[in-house]
Amino acid sequence: MAYDIVIIGSGPAGLTAAIYAKRANLEVLVIEKEAFGGLITHSPKIENYPGYNSLSGLELADKFMDQAMNLGASFEFDNIIKVEKQDDIFKLTGENKEYEGKTIIIATGSKHRTLKLGNEENLVGHGISYCAVCDGPFYSGQDVTIIGGGNSAMQEALLLSTYCKSVTMIQNLAFFTGEDALQEQIKNSENISVIFNKTVAKLVGDNSLEGIVLKDALTNEETLFETKSVFVAIGQEANNQAFTNVASLDDNGFIITKEDCKCEIDGIYAAGDCRQKAIRQIVTASSDGSIAALQAIRYLKK
Repeated sequence: MAYDIVIIGSGPAGLTAAIYAKRANLEVLVIEKEAFGGLITHSPKIENYPGYNSLSGLELADKFMDQAMNLGASFEFDNIIKVEKQDDIFKLTGENKEYEGKTIIIATGSKHRTLKLGNEENLVGHGISYCAVCDGPFYSGQDVTIIGGGNSAMQEALLLSTYCKSVTMIQNLAFFTGEDALQEQIKNSENISVIFNKTVAKLVGDNSLEGIVLKDALTNEETLFETKSVFVAIGQEANNQAFTNVASLDDNGFIITKEDCKCEIDGIYAAGDCRQKAIRQIVTASSDGSIAALQAIRYLKK
């Protein structure tokens, strides 16, 4: 059976696309390789999604899922490893089986680069965060730490400095790697300090963060830095390796599209954090999902 739309990924972008497509009475399949709901399921509290004062990421993901399922979308657990077009049908090869679709929406999202330290996962939401926009307000009036020295880290430091008591940046190099204009703002900020040439060797704390062990990049000397909140801002990673033959990727692996979410091959669209874009938030992912679905509907009507 060839579905009208096959959506790869079940985060806010993929589930929004499924909702829009099912409301158009199309046959829709959503394929997810890990956990339905995407990256937001790891957020302990969300307070910036319209319509809800506060809820967990898992609760919001469940609401997305319930709506898509109630409309009749089909779901499969699988990891797509290959996509190719044969005549007017797209063939998708998964680790478990094969699928067919008249159109495809790639909504595989992205993942935050982690510090790759042993107890990091256990401390997410308990002192470790990857999004100052999402979680920063929870630390209003407190001392916070940011790991990173690129544009994202500097932008998050400036944001946090507006309501946090102090912001300490930890950079593994002797210099920033971001824009000069941002560096100038950092230098002129009264409550942002920077520690250069240090990497994080260890996270201290079992159930909540108590501090980090910093390793000097030049001498290898290790010192304890006490902090109860760390924002990791060392970039994001895309999940688009399976689509290199049907979509163009930038140097960081994100799919290149315009705002219409169209890829070069007619009938293929990319939505959400997997796409090359400046802002990655739940609302922008949902926006992409609706755009991609509406474009796919128009394509099918032709």
